[in-house]
Amino acid sequence: MTTMQPGKILIVDDDVDVLRAARLLLKRHFEQVDFEKNPQKIPYLVSNFDYDVILLDMNFTRDLSSGKEGFEWLDRILDIKPDTAVVLFTAYGDVEMAVRAIKSGAVDFVLKPWENEKLLATIQSAYNKRAARQDKPAAVVNTGNLIVGSSPAMQAVFDTVSRVAATDANVLILGENGTGKDMLARHIHQLSLRNKKSFVSVDLGAISETLFESELFGHVKGAFTDAREDRAGRFEEAAGGTIFLDEIGNITIPFQAKLLTVLQNRSVTKVGSNKNIPIDVRLICATNRNIQQQAAQHLFRQDLLYRINTIEIHLPPLRERKEDIVPLAEHFLQLYREKYKRPVNSMHESLIQQLEKYEWPGNIRELQHAMERAVILSQSKTLQAKDVFVKSSNTQDQQMDTGYNLEEMERNIIAQAMKKCNGNITEAAKELGLSRAALYRRLEKYNI
Repeated sequence: MTTMQPGKILIVDDDVDVLRAARLLLKRHFEQVDFEKNPQKIPYLVSNFDYDVILLDMNFTRDLSSGKEGFEWLDRILDIKPDTAVVLFTAYGDVEMAVRAIKSGAVDFVLKPWENEKLLATIQSAYNKRAARQDKPAAVVNTGNLIVGSSPAMQAVFDTVSRVAATDANVLILGENGTGKDMLARHIHQLSLRNKKSFVSVDLGAISETLFESELFGHVKGAFTDAREDRAGRFEEAAGGTIFLDEIGNITIPFQAKLLTVLQNRSVTKVGSNKNIPIDVRLICATNRNIQQQAAQHLFRQDLLYRINTIEIHLPPLRERKEDIVPLAEHFLQLYREKYKRPVNSMHESLIQQLEKYEWPGNIRELQHAMERAVILSQSKTLQAKDVFVKSSNTQDQQMDTGYNLEEMERNIIAQAMKKCNGNITEAAKELGLSRAALYRRLEKYNI
């Protein structure tokens, strides 16, 4: 059951579809979610309402995609209430601007079109940062439990987790992409003695080298251009709780050395400062790489590996836990039938057989996406094999639609939705669970 948090959120974007979609998602988790299309009203809203987090678009009507307006409104917000947590909405091409904005005082950014779990996690982290400053309770957002499994492989994982969760032992989670490493990390945190404090997730693969130290360790005012105030790093945000460093196998040797120093000394030093700040966090790391091989090839520091893998947990790929495929599929079926208000409520036996037969190279993430699309497009109460699988021209066996070419799969799904809705953008967007703007971008991208 979703826990309602006391946070007050403001969304500012000139795209009505974006406003509605973001508000629909966030209002299930926070007690107050307001939205505003006209950025000129920002000063009034910020002055008269105590918002914890403001989700701000970087581009409105002027200068198209320059991001200039986003910087200006960010400055106005922080001038009025410096402790407001501002998260930026940005397109893929605006990431460099978003990085500049973080240096100017924003706490994070979200790419459009967003993934719901990532948007929720980002808003949760931003809220927790402000809550820590004001001694408010931290937010705990429930995005759905994917820790499902009765297979022997998963029972072994659960057994290990039950023995280590209540300790402060560092945990390293290994597994292929899509196996649920982030969800397992959250599960460990929820079972730990630190579960009343923050769970802070950091995707190390997405942090540029120029922002690595500032993002993890924080910075002081004046440390670099646009460092207009002191900023806590992710380690400080996780004080008393858990920090999850995802894709740790991706960081370079120099940054491995900096991270090792922090773990050894149990303290961080902000960029631009000489003062050591003690840290009290539970460390969980994850990677899809063969980190032992990396260490043998001197691509990953052996001493850092010793630090992070006190307990090592291997998450098996879905093809090695066949018993869990159908329970997971049923979980996603119920999740998305409720989300999209669809009548589908069961799976045909032929689909169940195909689900168990397929190898699932994309693991749980591929199964989740396949079930979501099938629920959206199904026209009956029972999902059929043809809703998820298609006949291959080279073999009599059924395969997942287009294998694991996700872009081609998405193109086909969108084309089917447009055909079903007779080219009606609004209806097709509803069928796909997208905003009109997001659907327009995909139609242009795939030349449909």
